[in-house]
Formats: sequence, C-alpha cells, structure tokens
Amino acid sequence: MDTVTNNSICKTACGVSSVANSRQNNGFKEQHGLQCIAPLVQTVEETPEPIPTIVKGTIPTWIKGSLLRNGPGKFEFGNQHFNHWFDGMALMHRFLIMDGQVTYRSRFLRSDSYKQNSERNRIMVSEFGTLAFPDPCKNIFQRFLSRFEMMKPTDNASVNFIKYKGDYYVSTETNFMHKVDPETLQTKEKVDWSKFIVINGATAHPHSDPDGTVYNMGNSFSRKGTLYNIISVPPGKDGNDDTLQGAKVLCSIIPTDKTRPSYYHSFAMSENYVVIIEQSVKMDLIKIVTSKLRGKNISNGIYWDPNQETIFQLVNKHTGKVSPVKYHTKPLSTFHQINAFEEDGFLMVDLCCSDDGQAMNNYLIQNLRKSGEALDEVYNSLGKSFPRRFVLPLSITNETPLQQNLNTRPNSSATAICQSEERVFCTFEDLHGDDLVDYGGLEFPHIHYNRCNTKPYRYFYGCGFRHLVGDSLIKMDLENKKLKVWSQPGFYPSEPVFVPSPDAEEEDDGVILSVVLTPTEDQSTFLLVLDAKTFEELGRAEVPVKIPYGFHGVFNSA
Repeated sequence: MDTVTNNSICKTACGVSSVANSRQNNGFKEQHGLQCIAPLVQTVEETPEPIPTIVKGTIPTWIKGSLLRNGPGKFEFGNQHFNHWFDGMALMHRFLIMDGQVTYRSRFLRSDSYKQNSERNRIMVSEFGTLAFPDPCKNIFQRFLSRFEMMKPTDNASVNFIKYKGDYYVSTETNFMHKVDPETLQTKEKVDWSKFIVINGATAHPHSDPDGTVYNMGNSFSRKGTLYNIISVPPGKDGNDDTLQGAKVLCSIIPTDKTRPSYYHSFAMSENYVVIIEQSVKMDLIKIVTSKLRGKNISNGIYWDPNQETIFQLVNKHTGKVSPVKYHTKPLSTFHQINAFEEDGFLMVDLCCSDDGQAMNNYLIQNLRKSGEALDEVYNSLGKSFPRRFVLPLSITNETPLQQNLNTRPNSSATAICQSEERVFCTFEDLHGDDLVDYGGLEFPHIHYNRCNTKPYRYFYGCGFRHLVGDSLIKMDLENKKLKVWSQPGFYPSEPVFVPSPDAEEEDDGVILSVVLTPTEDQSTFLLVLDAKTFEELGRAEVPVKIPYGFHGVFNSA
C-alpha cells in the first residue's frame, strides 16, 4: 500500500479530539470515538454571486472549467424538519477554475417542492423519508380526504448533474429533472420524462457512448405490473426540439417479483450490453402506493431481503434483446457500479457492494447528527461497501458443461457455475487488498470515464468510509490491488472527480478534484486538487462559506 497521508485521529464530539479505537467485527473495522459530523448536514445559505477563494499551493493552469456539484442544503422549513438525508432541498455548487484561480457560487434549485415549502414555511411535499402532513389551513374533512390522494413524486432533484444533448440537468430518481444554466446555476425549466416515454422515473446516473447517445434505466408502474425499462436518448438536437425528443424505450423487462421489484440507484454498461442488477433491496409497491393513507414514509416500503438472490440481466444495446441467461449471486446491495467491459467472451461487471442492504434507511438526519457512543453504534451497524468483480460468461448454450467453473481468466478468483441453460451462479473477486478494510471500504467510485468506460482499465478512485460520510480519498490500482490514500484528521472529502490533463498518454495523467469539508469552526472548506498519478496534493482553494456534504457532480470543461 502506498499511503500519501494516513492517520487514525478521529473525534468524539464536535471540536473535541481523541485517538480512535477500532476492532475487527465480521471482517470490518469497528470504530469508536467517531467525530460528530452534525455541521455537515445543517442548512446553509446560498451564495448566488461568485466569490473568490484563497489558493494555497498550485492549481495547474491547464485546468479550465467548472466542477458542478449537487446535494441537500436545506433541512427544515419553519418548525418542521426533514427526517432523511436524501430529503434536503437541492443546493447546486459551481467551482470555476481558470488560470490557477477558483471562484465559488451556489444556488438552491427552484423546484416546485422548494417553492411550495418556502411559500408556506412548512414541508408541503413528501420526500423519500419525510411525509408531508395535511395542510392545517384545510378543514378536518379536507385533511381526512387528502390521505386518499395519490402521493405526487417530488421534483427535488438533489442527486447529480447530468447532460443530455449538450444541456445540463439536475436529477433525482423520479420522473422530474430540471434544466439549469451551468454558469449561473439558475433553474431554467422542469422536464417530465413521462411526457416523452412511458416511465415513472429514471436514474441520476446515465451512461453515454462516444457518439453522444445516452442510456438510462427507469421503472414504469401500471395495473398490468412493474417493468424495468432501458432508455436511450439520441445525441444532438434539431432546431428547437425538446432535449428528450427522440428518447425511446429499448426494451422492458418484467421483474422477478412483479409486486416487489428491486430498488436501483444506477446500472452498468459495457460496449454491447446494459446490465440490470436486480439486487436484494426490494420495493414493496403496495406499501409505497398506500404510504400516505397509512401515514408512513416512502422509505418504509423499501427493505432488505436477505433471502433473495441478486440477479444480473443483460440487454443488447443494439437490438434491445434480453439475454435468456440470468446470472445469479448471493444477496447483495449496490448503489454504484465502477465499470463494465467485455473481453475474451466474458463480461466483467465491477461494482461497489455490500452484504447488507439496510444502510439506506439508516441515513436519517437524527443519526447523522449523533455524537459519542450513539454515533459509533450507528456506524458499526452499517454494512460496509467494497469493490468487487463478477465475471459473466457470454456464450452459454445447451452444450455448456454444467457444475463447473466457466471462468478461465488468469489470476481471477471469481467463479461462474452453469447450472442450466438459463442460469449461471457467480461468486465475486475482490478488487482490493486487506488494507482497504482499514479505510471502511469504498464508495462514490470514479474512473477516467471518456477513456475507460466500457473498456479494460487499471485505476479507479473513491472515498473511504471510516465514518458515515467519506473521510478519505482512495486510488485503487487493479494491476496489483494496491492503493494510495489521501486523508487528514477531521476532513471529509466528497467523491473524487478525475480530470485528464491535455494530451494525456497514460490512464492516470490528470488530477482529482474533491470538495473537502470539516465540522470544526477553525478550519475552512476547500476544493482539493490532487495529482492523480502520485495522489499528492497540488493545491487547494479555500472557500469562506460553509458547504454541506453532498452527493455527486461532474466537471464541465470550458
């Protein structure tokens, strides 16, 4: 292991430090004395006009563009507060990098949810983990009837920045997105997927081909049942057509259990296939549809089923044909895939996954704001996410030998056992060494996307999670499964975004950008710039305002 900066200093409460103790628990590091991170999930003010930052070290002058970030930034209205981290109102951030200098600005997304909540100074729109109570201005009978109304999906697009046909959008997992100006961060228009194709939502993690075609995945719900839909949006636009004009459903797949489809946050894609991962985190549609009537949150209908195997289903991107072969593995949960590529008759699917799928319902605001032993208990109860590879053999016929490992790739410990012509059972290969356990696993994976997506690759980057949020940056080398780490006491970096250097020859020629936060008053938030090859710090741009911990973002070249 190559460690650039490593330490074991954690905090017992905000502003009070101690050396963290840890012990092994089922293969994971159990942490004690975690620092209170409550200030990272507190409401902040927006900064609509660009403000300068203080640059320390050197930010390469070849970096020209903006790091755009998205995440929750307001957690209450009036005397009402959101219950879940995912529910906070979307706050968009822009770090403009030019000539070695950086400016910062932020704006709240003017979604319908934000505007309605602001006008009444109370929570008017239900979110993932927060049920909006009936309007007290209505009479008792009207409030009673409101429980029987269908819950409307939120347009609080707080997850990611995504791009369709040259336009930038912020997105969540409902059927609503918002087009935004990437320079001013002003909200331009609300876009409804269902006006273009029959779906009830789409992921905030689409994939794109070199020609600009964008692929996504979305559910559709009807009386006939639930479908997983693979979507494609063509590149470019003609005249004044809408951005999603020409979008189509490539294929629709019936879930293994129609009333309890799998939850998914993203999907994998190789050169020729879209990979649907039916994980063991399930959605009880009856509970979700009746949540308002029952006085429950939507999250109440999402649960972990350790008795359900995870299933990989493959869809040919060019024909829309679904492979008759289903690849099974043990129960797991996954939020993010790292990469997928085809080689020598196999499809490699690399993803960050856990053997426990209850984490999503544990990211309550009250949990994130705990301190001392209560915070330790929350962290130690969570399943940790680690990078793994599944090797799926593509040529399965009635002559394929049964009950033997079909994975013939050298130095690979993954297995693929053909049990019938339509069923292969797989086990994974770890994409890490034992030392990753010391950093709490890895999430928020990123690669050199334009060069390596759908292709064999060597490096990926992510956040280590020795806390409830990322507390280190990690570079993993797949050639030797060694890692490099950047970390400092009490600092919490966001997902790493790779930006290639001009005329880059090697895969890791470039920099890593990450927004680093701290819950203490005497240290500033800053944009960190690392040399992606050495993982050493080049410079940082200190921001004189507080920023909450966010989710995802992209680099927009100037």
